[in-house]
Amino acid sequence: MPVAAAKKPPSKKFDAGDWTAVEPRFDALERDPAKDLKSWLARFSDLAAALAEEENRRYVAMTCHTDDPEKEKAHLFFQTEILPKCKPRWQALKKKLVGHPKRKGLPAIYRVFLQHTKNEIEIFRDENVPIEAKEAELQQQYQKVCGAMTVTFDGREQTLPMMAKYLEETDRAKRQAAWETTVRRRLQDRETIDKMFDELIALRTKIATNAGFANYRDYAFRMRGRFDYTPEDCLRFHDAVEKRVVPALRERHRIRARKLGVDPLRPWDLSVDPLGRPPLRPFEKTRDLIDGCRRIFHKVDPDFAKKFDAFRKRGYLDLESRKGKAPGGYMSVFDVERMPFIFMNAAGRQDDVETLLHEGGHSFHSLLAAKHDFLFHRNYPIEFAEVASMGMELLGAPYLGEFYEEEEARRAVEYHLEFLLTLFPWICSIDAFQHQVYQGADRQKAWIEIRDRFQGAVDWTGLDEARAYEWQRQSHLFTVPFYYIEYAVAQMGALQVWLNARKNRRQAIAKYRAGLSLGWTRPLPELFKSAGLKWDFSERTLAPLIDAVMKELG
Repeated sequence: MPVAAAKKPPSKKFDAGDWTAVEPRFDALERDPAKDLKSWLARFSDLAAALAEEENRRYVAMTCHTDDPEKEKAHLFFQTEILPKCKPRWQALKKKLVGHPKRKGLPAIYRVFLQHTKNEIEIFRDENVPIEAKEAELQQQYQKVCGAMTVTFDGREQTLPMMAKYLEETDRAKRQAAWETTVRRRLQDRETIDKMFDELIALRTKIATNAGFANYRDYAFRMRGRFDYTPEDCLRFHDAVEKRVVPALRERHRIRARKLGVDPLRPWDLSVDPLGRPPLRPFEKTRDLIDGCRRIFHKVDPDFAKKFDAFRKRGYLDLESRKGKAPGGYMSVFDVERMPFIFMNAAGRQDDVETLLHEGGHSFHSLLAAKHDFLFHRNYPIEFAEVASMGMELLGAPYLGEFYEEEEARRAVEYHLEFLLTLFPWICSIDAFQHQVYQGADRQKAWIEIRDRFQGAVDWTGLDEARAYEWQRQSHLFTVPFYYIEYAVAQMGALQVWLNARKNRRQAIAKYRAGLSLGWTRPLPELFKSAGLKWDFSERTLAPLIDAVMKELG
């Protein structure tokens, strides 16, 4: 499937990976007096879509096969040769647009795009272009190092995602052995990864100072277009999670330890069924995962199943874990074709079902927004994109009987809700860590203090080194800095979708679809409102959501 995904669609008009083909299109847009501004913007959008698709296809090919030198070379070439040439050209076009006499006459639908365009003009610096190319190179190296991590366990070579299933085994000694084997493998590369992070921090700090910012955190908020919340809002959210979620998580951990009959609870005790029941094994073959999730999508809304079929038939799924494949999961969009691609590392676990539901939600978001002609309008802010994905996990939960008998389906739902209690503190840990390290804090000291603040009731005695480097497994720190708090903000939106659906399922799904179909034609608070959700991540909104989760868990 990744081979098919790497191919370019036959309708492509020019090679967006060839600068001699790309440059004349920038030239034409710069020469054009743009008398018909909407027509000029359409051509601007078409060029942006072609370049975005080329970048995404090369990224997909590279992450599917991090051990393929040609795919690695093709991705790196685009990041270091094509994109750096594009950036100053985009800057010139954006200045032309913002200074155009007819700009104020554009329809209101362009308001958000213009706000972001002005912001991008203000923070762009020519001297940052080569630095960003070096940053992209280091990000690719991190993916390659992680993609090469395998261990020999249970008599065979296995990837680290494959090892996660052993943490669900009822044999505690086997769980511990699997956990320790995985951690030892990660720690083998800790110095290499640490050095990469040092280099990334230095590069990013230089980018920020070049743009006139005191630190990279403040730059990142502007770079990510966070116009509707501030770093201080995030710090207050950390406090709310510490006050409302961490006590709930610790309570669930104490219950887990009691049911397991262990004292203390250890890191390898968090995924096993606390009543000693066999691990949830929802599928054996990837086809069964695909077919089961397709049936769930149909039950949520038949149109979602049709949309899933559309990109499934294109071969735009790469789901199985294997050696040489980058870790994690994502959904990417081929913007000319207006089709999504789903990447993940399935290993036969309930997590895999949730991941495909999650990435399916992203895919449906992209397809509902695909009706918009202008590329920016087909995109969406991350804080709302994750509402689409996390909301789909919860909307699909009542239909997990497609994989399980009734008791097991209930276990899967409980598993997911408990995971949410873990997710909020982990996200705040990663976010708080970034706030501190990009302002000069000692990262190992900062990490331990942060984990003490947000840790559940888990005993890490004798595991100091593993705990100190736990942050290295979070790829966002390396590949998309300061992109993680969005998951917590969006999870609050997703939980609101869940509660709305319990009151009136049909209406909740209709509003969910309505919000997704807007793409990025509205500011973030309006997108939340259109989906029937509050744009607020303060304690007053968080508290009742966590109370509802705890009540459901019983």
